[in-house]
Amino acid sequence: MSSAESVLQKVKSLAAAAAADTVALREHLHAHPELSFAEHNTAAFVTEQLRQMGLDPQLMATTGVVALIEGRNPGIRTVALRADMDALPIQEQNEVPYKSTNPGVMHACGHDVHTSSLLGTARILSQLRDEFEGTVKLIFQPGEELLPGGASLMIKEGVLENPKPASVLGQHVFPMLPAGKVGLRPGRYMASTDELYLTVRGKGGHGAMPEQNLDPVLVAAHVIVAAQQIVSRRASPKLPSVLSFGKVIANGATNVIPNEVHIEGTFRTLNEEWRKEAHGHLRRLVEGLAESMGATAELEIRHGYPYLENEPELTARTRAAAEAYLGPENVIELDQWMAAEDFAYYSQAADACFYRLGTRSLDGRNASSVHTPTFDVDPKALEVGPGLMAWLTLQELAAAPAQPAQPAAAVAESHL
Repeated sequence: MSSAESVLQKVKSLAAAAAADTVALREHLHAHPELSFAEHNTAAFVTEQLRQMGLDPQLMATTGVVALIEGRNPGIRTVALRADMDALPIQEQNEVPYKSTNPGVMHACGHDVHTSSLLGTARILSQLRDEFEGTVKLIFQPGEELLPGGASLMIKEGVLENPKPASVLGQHVFPMLPAGKVGLRPGRYMASTDELYLTVRGKGGHGAMPEQNLDPVLVAAHVIVAAQQIVSRRASPKLPSVLSFGKVIANGATNVIPNEVHIEGTFRTLNEEWRKEAHGHLRRLVEGLAESMGATAELEIRHGYPYLENEPELTARTRAAAEAYLGPENVIELDQWMAAEDFAYYSQAADACFYRLGTRSLDGRNASSVHTPTFDVDPKALEVGPGLMAWLTLQELAAAPAQPAQPAAAVAESHL
């Protein structure tokens, strides 16, 4: 048996031995979810778990946690691993022993899986320090679900420095795939996301006397329809773009025309230059069309996450390593996805690969989509996830280019 095959078997053995503990960690986190940027108990729990492994975790961005695992020659290269910790404002409907104990808060996006899985990966790698050269940086991140995104805050605080990672890996649950499979896509994978807040103002009054009013509902309807030409006629057909309005409030009545209408929506795309250009088109259309109808309109665009790009060479290495661990038949090519993820900030700042972890049971259970009150996962994913990420990390540490030696202790100074 070759050295690589021996290490592969060690990783699988350690992952299997720790699977029950990893499931228990996930169930604890699932039962005690916390909303974005309020993950105080979660951060304390993660910190304690890391300390039990002999690591020295540090706090960042209020509730973010960072720790290093040093192998032989720790300054030669660094690979970063990221998990997010926040939950969603959803009332859970699953009837399971680990059901959320926080009313109206639920781990409906699998961040409990990401966090417990990375803790499992940390446990495996802590036991294999003699098998690799370099340093593994563990990033447990707050606030993925809420702008400005915990990734952006942690990067500003220096999470990608001291030591600087050669690459960043992240995983996300994927109920469309059965447990035991993963999916990847090189290049542009997920979209940028911007929140749109539009107010159309007119002059309200009695619905039976429209000639005495300036109906903002009618103006808003024209704006919603006309705005779609930005996607259908301004964007290149080769460039995915989405413009959706999901909330319209015209607080009148059957016989009352209101003074104003409030509209909320989202714009998403996979190109930063077009993103900026589209903002200008949308603003001019909204304001100009409202003015042409005698009304006024104000558009607030809240810039969200950038698009997520998987560095092609890193993703190719990750795919090859995943095939070695799971078998080629269990590694699939993903389609582009117009959802957004703040892991995109890492992908804009470093070579990054964000892959999807299958979580559906083979019998079809646990197939509810993320962000639904019945989302859950097959426990098998809690064995596959930690072991796979540990193996990917070891392979990437062996393949990543060497970097100038930096004192790993500096990370503690930058995070205090």
